[in-house]
Amino acid sequence: MVKINSVIPGSPCDRAGIRPDDLLSKINGNSVKDVLDYMYYAAETDVVLDLVRHGEEFSVTIKKDEYDDLGLEFETFLMDSKQRCSNNCVFCFIDQMPPGMRETLYFKDDDARLSFLQGNYVTLTNLDQADIDRIIKMKLNINVSVHTTNPELRVKMMHNRFAGEKLKFIRQLTDSGIKLNCQVVCCPGLNDGDELRRTLSDLGEMMPNISSMAVVPVGVTKYRKGLYPLKTFTRETAAETIDIIAEYQELFLEKYGTRTVFPSDEFFLIAERDIPPAEFYEDYSQYENGVGMLRSLMDEFSQALETAEWEGGQRTVSIATGYSPYPIICQLAELAQEHFPQLKCNVWRIRNDFFGETITVTGLITAQDLIAQLRYKDLGDQLLISSAMLRSGSDVFLDDMTVPEVEKALNVSIRSSANDGYELLDAIMGVSF
Repeated sequence: MVKINSVIPGSPCDRAGIRPDDLLSKINGNSVKDVLDYMYYAAETDVVLDLVRHGEEFSVTIKKDEYDDLGLEFETFLMDSKQRCSNNCVFCFIDQMPPGMRETLYFKDDDARLSFLQGNYVTLTNLDQADIDRIIKMKLNINVSVHTTNPELRVKMMHNRFAGEKLKFIRQLTDSGIKLNCQVVCCPGLNDGDELRRTLSDLGEMMPNISSMAVVPVGVTKYRKGLYPLKTFTRETAAETIDIIAEYQELFLEKYGTRTVFPSDEFFLIAERDIPPAEFYEDYSQYENGVGMLRSLMDEFSQALETAEWEGGQRTVSIATGYSPYPIICQLAELAQEHFPQLKCNVWRIRNDFFGETITVTGLITAQDLIAQLRYKDLGDQLLISSAMLRSGSDVFLDDMTVPEVEKALNVSIRSSANDGYELLDAIMGVSF
């Protein structure tokens, strides 16, 4: 049973007399333990709710349009606690975090419900057959962290003795028509090379229900004392990985009409290769995994320039970026300056001293690194940063400093911009929100 926290005024449940603190036990005779049960069984037009109030059982029948919300709210979004990851992966970024950061940054979730609802990736290691049966019954398409299809290697990489045997769930899901997006965190000397070929071959046999695959390079911080001795990708090994993926893209394209597997943008930056054109990424199915983000940004920025008109006088701005995308951001800044003679756009490459110089992405830049490296720079009228540096929906950096605090330290106005070419150009030009 799940305790009802509140009832939305005017909702079907409000009209039926259901109250806060009532306990919901069943919907249409099916037990309810979490949000998936609630959403799935409550989608019908005729819904019978079994409830308990002050120890007394009673039932309520509700008629509504299909998929209309019943109007019940619970203490947590999931209706219970998040499922904590049971692995100890050799590449886990959370294990490489410095001490003393906010507690939420150290929580490892591995929750299949969040995979369906929010797009999180799960390893399947904390699921049992009943969980898989429920996913199949509810026809829930999910995202899976595969990393390798070699059972022994998966056990080694995840430090979980069940990690290898749980690979069988991937086949069960795809055989049942469940669509999976998959990811591989690629670690040199572990699951790259021939092991990567094996993984792509094995997953390819489950197409077309393997909807997409992303291969991303492992991130290694300076906080790895006592952890597995991981290597980072070099220009040569990144190029080799891109070429292996290209082999399978050709095979899949010929057989299924889609490339299916994609390297993340970071591989091209490390290998010092050009970012592929938009058609390479097809429908950008792995965009949130950093696949095609830079191409999308570049194309949108160029399109935005075609119709942009300058208003006002001279303007000087600065952009702070990580080492990896620095060349791309420089190209965009140059395009803007060529288009608008009134504009001067400086791009500052920020070294990641907080996590270590091997971390080169923009989203992991902290406030203290910005302050230390830009304090004595001429930043012009405004400093532009990526919204990826900030906690979602807030102005707080990873090190818990806020945008106003950085503005005060650098004596400059700061504006954040999403990974969107139109929004970036607006920010560079100073166009109001």
